[in-house]
Amino acid sequence: MADKSANSDRFAREPQRRIAAATAIGMNALNPIMRFQVSMLRMWADSIERFAGNYKKELEETATAVEEQTDKERAA
Repeated sequence: MADKSANSDRFAREPQRRIAAATAIGMNALNPIMRFQVSMLRMWADSIERFAGNYKKELEETATAVEEQTDKERAA
């Protein structure tokens, strides 16, 4: 009798173990994909920051050049 009860408990837990094993395999497969996506997002953010810095620098240089031109025209 005890054998039947232990056997039925083992079979009852078997699907849970399979689901847990499949979940672990899936999560292990996702890890490198997620790391790759995070690295791509970081590269994208860095390039946007670089672009914004260059844009701001060019805008300031243009504003300075326009101010100098305006000052020269006023002086003339």
